[in-house]
Amino acid sequence: MCWNIVASDLHGGEMVGEIRKVIIDGEEFEVEIEIDGEQYSATIEGRTFEFTIPETKGAAPRKRGSGGSRKRSGTVSASMPGKVVTVEVSAGDFVEEGQTILILEAMKMQNEVAAPISGTVSEVHCEDGMNVEANVPLVVITPPVQDED
Repeated sequence: MCWNIVASDLHGGEMVGEIRKVIIDGEEFEVEIEIDGEQYSATIEGRTFEFTIPETKGAAPRKRGSGGSRKRSGTVSASMPGKVVTVEVSAGDFVEEGQTILILEAMKMQNEVAAPISGTVSEVHCEDGMNVEANVPLVVITPPVQDED
C-alpha cells in the first residue's frame, strides 16, 4: 500500500476532527484525523484506523545509493502554489540541513520549509506575503566548498 498526504500539518499541534485529503494506492480520499496525545486516528469512509508517528529525532539517517556521496540540490522550490508567510533567512546566512528557512501557506495550512542541505544562502527570490507558483525557485543554498584530499 502506498499513500501520500495531500494536505497536512501533523507537526504543529493538536488537531481534532480535521479533514485532510490523502491519496492511497492512487485513489483520493477525505480523511478525518484526530489526535489524543501521541495516538492518532484516521477515519476513511466510515472505517477508523489508529496509528502512531515515530519520533524522528535520533532516527538513523536515510541510506544513499552506493558509490559515494550523491549531490543534492540547494534550490528550494514550492511544491504547490501558495503564499510565503515569512522568510527566515537572508542572502549570506549560513543554514544547517533541516533548518526552517521559510513558512509557506498552501491549502489553508502553514508548512515549514526546511533547508535540503547545509550551506550559505546565495539567493532569495521571495519575500513575506508574496504569492508563489509551484516549482518556482524560492531560495538557493550553496554548499560549503570541500577540499579534495
